Amino acid sequence: MHVLMVAAENDALPNAKVGGVADVIRDCPRALSKAGLSVDVVIPDYGFAALERVHLGQLSVPFAGQIHHVDAWQLNVADKSVRQIVLSHHYFNQHNGQVYCNDAPGRPFATDAIKFALFSAAVCEGLLQGIIPAPDVIHLHDWHSACVAVLLKFDSRFAHYFNTKLVYTVHNLALQGIRPFKGDDSSLEAWFPSLGYDGQVLCDPRYPHCFNPMRSAINLADKVHLVSPTYANEVLCPSDPMNGFFGGEGLEQDLQNAQAANKLVGILNGCEYDSKTSNSAPTLASLYQEINTELFKWMAKTQQVESGFYIAHQRILQFMQHESTGPLITSVGRLTEQKVLLLHQAYQGVCVIDELCSQLASYQGRMIILGSGDEALEQTFVQAMARNSNLLYLRGYGQKIGELLYQLGDLFLMPSSFEPCGISQMLAMREGQPCLVHQVGGLKDTIKHLENGFSFSADSLQSQCENLVNCFADTLEVQQNNLQLWQKIVSNALNSRFTWHDAAKKYIADLYQQ
Repeated sequence: MHVLMVAAENDALPNAKVGGVADVIRDCPRALSKAGLSVDVVIPDYGFAALERVHLGQLSVPFAGQIHHVDAWQLNVADKSVRQIVLSHHYFNQHNGQVYCNDAPGRPFATDAIKFALFSAAVCEGLLQGIIPAPDVIHLHDWHSACVAVLLKFDSRFAHYFNTKLVYTVHNLALQGIRPFKGDDSSLEAWFPSLGYDGQVLCDPRYPHCFNPMRSAINLADKVHLVSPTYANEVLCPSDPMNGFFGGEGLEQDLQNAQAANKLVGILNGCEYDSKTSNSAPTLASLYQEINTELFKWMAKTQQVESGFYIAHQRILQFMQHESTGPLITSVGRLTEQKVLLLHQAYQGVCVIDELCSQLASYQGRMIILGSGDEALEQTFVQAMARNSNLLYLRGYGQKIGELLYQLGDLFLMPSSFEPCGISQMLAMREGQPCLVHQVGGLKDTIKHLENGFSFSADSLQSQCENLVNCFADTLEVQQNNLQLWQKIVSNALNSRFTWHDAAKKYIADLYQQ
């Protein structure tokens, strides 16, 4: 069986990772290959010119009223089990190789939607012209590749692929790539002016004049894959953000229809366990030094030192000068409302994050949060760091810092408001670090309270905040005063396994063969 995976990210290639989908596109194809499948992966070329490559051919792609020339390359990478294909066009690397762009308010996704629509069109042309080998299964990931489904199902030029099995994975339902049908240079009819389509299948249910790529792919695919069993159930219910529940995000009816048609499948993502990050035992001193070094690199990027970096540097010097005897709480991930909504809610006159730091201080503990994202949230956590002498917030990402935090932390904090699958909790557990999580999505499927970690749940935003605070207090109490239970939980976390080998078997049986 030959599978073509189409995605925006791929951590098998340098600087092509933003979120967890990149880990999936790196690891899942290898597991499928080990199971006997032939797998090709195609993503846009964000600037991989330095990599050894073979030119597969040039594609002539009708797009936005013009013929665009897109070059297809096969990259020569160390792992030969998966063919890595990239498509080159100046649209794909015009923003200094960034995978995604941030558009001005009022035109969400506009720049990226143009880029990924052209990419999708080029994938279809590659299939048509035989430059991309014809697969038995086309596996699309998130909204960025959804136009592949639209073109294969509605453009008669691609009729040969109309019945090719189409699988669509939803990694994050909150990001749907919604754009107008027409009247904008970033709209479906601007990209594909001669395309005949069924607007009832492609439109956004809340904004019928808009094209919703994610809804389109859900409706057009033969199988729809959610990245954990619990998340596959959650998305069948309407979101209720005022009460802290994030479910179908307006697409619950389409997902219910998919379930009724036996199209909806929940399969948990996997984690790699055969590649330990380091052979030497890490130390807090090495972590602090790595943070100090990385902070200087971040500060050097601008002429004026930003307050967040200055406070963080002062804090790391404080940490280096004064040894801590208490627990180290860690958190690694994108700073978005999905991840940290609960941490900046009000709790008894302060923010939840302040209450957690106060509790932690009573045990002489420290908290280190690594991650960038929403600018307003970044500033919120900079201000929280200024208020709490045991909190260090690092606004950025350093691979080595992340690895050391997974290895050295006593407790990993991940109170996401929703989490389709999550990889950070798996990485922390792989290093023997228990996690405290909100019992949603993949977190519920991987963390069992007082078995291999700690979890809380509630059906209102206020109750979620209260239960998070109480669970944190209980966890610190166990860590400090119930060594036998703590060691059992640490051991269970270390020995928990969520393998790509198991996931690949389910992909083949439930997505590709059914």
